[in-house]
Amino acid sequence: MTFVVTENCIKCKYTDCVDVCPVDCFHEGPNFLVIDPDECIDCTLCEPECPANAIYSEDEVPAGMEQFIQLNAELSKTWPSITEVKDALPDADEWKGKPDKLQHLQK
Repeated sequence: MTFVVTENCIKCKYTDCVDVCPVDCFHEGPNFLVIDPDECIDCTLCEPECPANAIYSEDEVPAGMEQFIQLNAELSKTWPSITEVKDALPDADEWKGKPDKLQHLQK
């Protein structure tokens, strides 16, 4: 099992989760983070650290967000690994909690 970054991370990209990850399984895109399912050890440390509440266990991904399981797997293969905390996007607080953000995902 793995953890999955879901829609609420889009246009926020807080990196608090990266700081606690013991295996460096996070990968960074222009406005979203993903978790490599092959690297994730299911340690649960990242989930409570996410200020946007965007990280879920694979078997607890909210209804309607199941596509993020595959999206994390695909994008983690091409996006670079992120191992250090960075500032969130400048308008992250404005986007936190907004619905229907998948259309804003930049690949």
